[in-house]
Amino acid sequence: MANKLISEMGLPKSIANIFAARNIHTAKDALSLTEFELTELLDVGLAEVTTAVSSISEISCPPYQTALSLLEQRMHNEYLAGHLPTRLKGLDAALCGGIPFGVITELVGPAGIGKTQFCLKLSLLASLPSSHGGLDGHVIYVDTESKFSSRRMIEIGVNSFPEIFQIEGMAQQMAGRILVLQPTTPTEFSECLQKIKDSLLQHHMKLLVIDSMAALVSGDGQGQCRQHPLGWHMTFIKSLAEFSRIPVVVTNQVRSHSGDDPFHYSFQDSRQNLDFPTTFDSHLVAALGIPWAHAVSIRLVLESKSGQRFIKLAKSSMSPPVAFTFAISASGISLLHDDGIEMTGPEINGICGQGNSGLFD
Repeated sequence: MANKLISEMGLPKSIANIFAARNIHTAKDALSLTEFELTELLDVGLAEVTTAVSSISEISCPPYQTALSLLEQRMHNEYLAGHLPTRLKGLDAALCGGIPFGVITELVGPAGIGKTQFCLKLSLLASLPSSHGGLDGHVIYVDTESKFSSRRMIEIGVNSFPEIFQIEGMAQQMAGRILVLQPTTPTEFSECLQKIKDSLLQHHMKLLVIDSMAALVSGDGQGQCRQHPLGWHMTFIKSLAEFSRIPVVVTNQVRSHSGDDPFHYSFQDSRQNLDFPTTFDSHLVAALGIPWAHAVSIRLVLESKSGQRFIKLAKSSMSPPVAFTFAISASGISLLHDDGIEMTGPEINGICGQGNSGLFD
């Protein structure tokens, strides 16, 4: 805007010609001088200069925007970018439609909490025909811990979408749309990521799942040695999400954080009737550290307390932190209540791990 030509701004021809004669051709040239300097240089009256400068400023400066207009624009862009609905009504509402395209969504929680179950269900939803609410595409599933189960995925499909999976050959067709890669070393994982970028261009890919990234990275040395490969993976995966404009879902492990720290959901009240302890011998935090936490746009924390499972929307630019109770059945993950409970304080990112310690998937 600063390089916009004064001759194209629609100023009166007389004053525009004077600007040109004095080699003042752009908005930057004019606005770099004071009105008194322009009066002397152009040899015209102050009132005429003031009027011209005002017009140049108004035309060349970007229009102001309110916070509301910026929010509406962002929501509009998110809507156009698209979402992969999770079919979990309350969670989809909180996410403004589901797992967003073009960014990294992280699932973090202890072993056995349901992260892989969630990923299997999302893989099915991405490969479902569009006529049944799916994305009608292929999925790349990076399985770093050999936990992917075709049998379990088909079981989820049969129980979640019986009208589709009862069609002869549909189970095989759906399974054939999900490409599973199983790197066993950090080097193989890096090579997989390079190949994935080519596959995203060549095939009708609608979802990338990495389950889990931390499993390989955490085993690649200690201390500073771990940070260099993590930085490369983090940057590359984020660029894949932005480049491909598809949902990218990555699972993360948790690590033990010892101490008698208070850890209680402040949003609990008598209506919930949940008996949560106020302290723990240890509690868990997400692995991979703060740099990774900044790289992800959506963080979903899965945890278990007093026999109940919770999924928390801990990080999102479009929703306040909110928690839902959920269960796992033959059809995969389902919410017990669609109405979430807003959270405040340290419980947003903390992960309850009664009796757990060390590193889990």
